[in-house]
Formats: sequence, structure tokens, C-alpha cells
Amino acid sequence: MIRTLAVQSTGAVIYDLPLKELKNPDIKWYWVDFQDPTAEETKLLSKFFKFHPLAIEDCVEFVQRPKVDTYDTYLFVVMHSIQQKTLEAEELDLFVAKNYAVTFHKKSIRDLNNIWFKLKKDSLLQEGGPSLLMHQLMDHLVDEYFPPVYKLEDQLNEIEENTKDLTISELMEGVFDIRTDLYMLRRTIIPMRDLLYRIISSSGLKAYIKDEIYFQDIYDHLLKLVEMIDANRELSADIRDSYLSISSDRMNRVMMTLTVISSIFLPLTFIAGLYGMNFQYMPELTGKYNYFVVVAIMVFIAAGMIYFFAKMGWFRYHKGTKL
Repeated sequence: MIRTLAVQSTGAVIYDLPLKELKNPDIKWYWVDFQDPTAEETKLLSKFFKFHPLAIEDCVEFVQRPKVDTYDTYLFVVMHSIQQKTLEAEELDLFVAKNYAVTFHKKSIRDLNNIWFKLKKDSLLQEGGPSLLMHQLMDHLVDEYFPPVYKLEDQLNEIEENTKDLTISELMEGVFDIRTDLYMLRRTIIPMRDLLYRIISSSGLKAYIKDEIYFQDIYDHLLKLVEMIDANRELSADIRDSYLSISSDRMNRVMMTLTVISSIFLPLTFIAGLYGMNFQYMPELTGKYNYFVVVAIMVFIAAGMIYFFAKMGWFRYHKGTKL
């Protein structure tokens, strides 16, 4: 699908003009949007706009890292939006010249659609032209990064406090899911940060960017996002290590309990096995009270070992497993 938007010199905004009429001298600048275009529509990038084959190839493949390339009369910018539910990146390609902007994307992007219909009423955006349009697109895309980051941060706080009284295995599963989501967000946000850094620091882009300070503001937002993601990754690592330590400590206590029980019963088993053998001549079997003597010896051994283990501190139990 191809749709067009033209801003006339008088300030009027006209939608859905044929491509040929966009060259009218009355038109101050225009915006053409390619949304999930067909093969025939994609050919217009070459036939009508005369874009470079490498830029067109980047549009078609949809696997590009966010970047900006400078050509003779226009900029080619690759940006990423994210799906709020899946956190998957969606590519948005943008061609920016002094008197036009062309966007190319495979799926519908809500922020782009909002700007598309907002432009008719926004006089500042009309006056700003393609440069301000590029800023608005980037600004809205970056703003959409914040909600999932805040959501993951809240989930980490819930796991840290364990308000739902979940088991350690459930908590660990949640931590690893959050770390995966943070990695996906980081993989999208870091390249966008690098893109904005190049835009505000490259002198070769000054001809297409009117107000650099607005792009600096977006760059600051991306720096904040990166800091939040790194902080949450460190927090999730601390929570993971703490719960692993708690789990390991519990396992050690279980093994210690089993070791103590085995140690106590080992000599008792030896004595019981010794006198359970069917030898015909065993002097201890003839005594009238030898049974009680052997039982007393076994009790004494067991009590002595329990006392020894208690003195060693093996029976100490410390409550409190909260982080």
C-alpha cells in the first residue's frame, strides 16, 4: 500500500495525491509512505525516486541494524520500533531530503500512523518539514521503549520482594525470562543510541537536520534507557545469585541432615550386624542381660555422636531467606 501526503506553500495539507502531482511547484514538501508494499510498488523506489540500489536492497531485506547513510541529495535512515507484547524489533526505513520524506515498512506502525494524521493539524510540523518529521518519528519510537522497560523493572521488584510467595524454582524462571526480555530490548536500544550519536556528531548531516538539539534530547532518552536496562540486568543477576545461594544452602542443610543420620546409624548398624550373624559360639549371647547391655551401648554411642555434632554446630538453623 502506498499513501501520499503533500504540504502546500499555503500550509494546506493534501492526502492521497498521485505521485506525479507531487512534483507540482505549489507543493512545499511531501511524504510518501510504503506500508507492506507489493513488488511492483517497491520498484517505484528506483523508477520514480531514483534511490541508490544499496539503499533499496536494505529496505527489502528488513534485517538492517539502525544506521544512517548519506547520499548525494538525501539521507537513508534505518530505525527500529518494538512490539509491546513480544518485544521484537520492527524495521522502519526513512529517506529524507530537503523537500520530501519517504518511509518504508513491512508492518503497520502505530506511532507513524498517529503522526500521519496529526500533521494536518500541526502547523509546527508542517513548517519543520522532513527534518522535523524525522525527529518526530524517532522521538515517538524511542518513547515506546520506556513502557516495557518500566514493566520489567516492576516485575523484578516483585520477584525481589516475593510478594506472591513463589517457590525458588518459579522465581528463578521469572528472573531468567526477564533477563531474556532485557537482552532483546538492549539489542534494539543500543544500535538506536549509536544511530542518534552519529546524527548529532556528524557534520555531514547538518544540511538535512535543522535543530540538532531535538535529536540530542532523543539521545539523552536512549542513554537513560541503556542505564536502566544495565541496572536491571545487574539487579536480576544479583537476585539470581542470591536465590542460587539460598537454594544451595538449603541443599547443604539437607545433605548435612542425611550425613548426620547416616553417621549415627553406621556404628549401630555395625553392632546390629555383628550380633545378627549366625555363629554357634558367641560369648556375648549367653549372658542374661547382654541384650540390654548392647542396647545401652548403642544408645550411648548415638547420644554421644548427637552431642558431638551439636558441639560442632551442625544442628544450627538460621531463619530468614529474604533477599
